[in-house]
Amino acid sequence: MPAQVRWTAQNPSVITRASQKALEEPNLQIIVRDNNIDQALKALKKKMQREGIFREMKLRGHYEKPSEKRARERAEAIRRYRKLQRKRLQREGLLPR
Repeated sequence: MPAQVRWTAQNPSVITRASQKALEEPNLQIIVRDNNIDQALKALKKKMQREGIFREMKLRGHYEKPSEKRARERAEAIRRYRKLQRKRLQREGLLPR
C-alpha cells in the first residue's frame, strides 16, 4: 500500500499516481477553430491518449486481482524490454527493419 493514499467522495477507490496528476491538472483544454469540431475532437483524443486516460478507464472498468495486476505488469515489462532490444538490434544492423 502506498504511503500516501487519497480518497474521493465520488469514487471511493485508491487514486493512482496517473490519476493524481489528472486531479492536479483537471483541465484538458482544446481550442475549436472556425467551428471545426472534427479537428478539435481529434486533438482531444490525441491528448487523452497521451495522458493515458483511455488506458486508465479500461483498467478501472472492472476489478483486477492483485495477482492479475502483477502478471499484467510483468508481461508489460517483458514486452517493453523486447521492444527495446529489437530496436537496438535494428540500429546495429543485425535485424532487418
